[in-house]
Amino acid sequence: MDLQQLLDRAEIADAITRYTLAVDEGDFDRLDTVFTPAAHIDYTESGGVADVFPVVKGWLAEALPGFSTYRIHMLGQISYTFADDGNEAAVAAYFHNPMRIDDGKGGERVVEVGGLYRHTFVRTPAGWRSRRLHEQVVWTRGF
Repeated sequence: MDLQQLLDRAEIADAITRYTLAVDEGDFDRLDTVFTPAAHIDYTESGGVADVFPVVKGWLAEALPGFSTYRIHMLGQISYTFADDGNEAAVAAYFHNPMRIDDGKGGERVVEVGGLYRHTFVRTPAGWRSRRLHEQVVWTRGF
């Protein structure tokens, strides 16, 4: 592994962290620094939508406020597989996302999702951006 690939890994890891913070903090415009404008995002395994980035960004802004707290994404290992030219990378990042939701009885309950974020990142003039995200759900609890 050379110095450029170490720098690329760090930049991609930063983009994944920006993604989780943007979602957790409800700052959906920050997602513009994570995805390409035409990125395809698929949340269907967790009951969400699959569409191009602008549509999914709007859906997130509408759907996530239904959770009273969704601010604790946790990330684990990140795997990187770079294309030969170094301008594209298949990236998988383990995630755990506990959230609180109204239980319909005046209280709240915790629901959790765990799995892998599977991205395809591409090098752009603005830095590494995801052009594809598939949220692969491995387990859930509390739904």
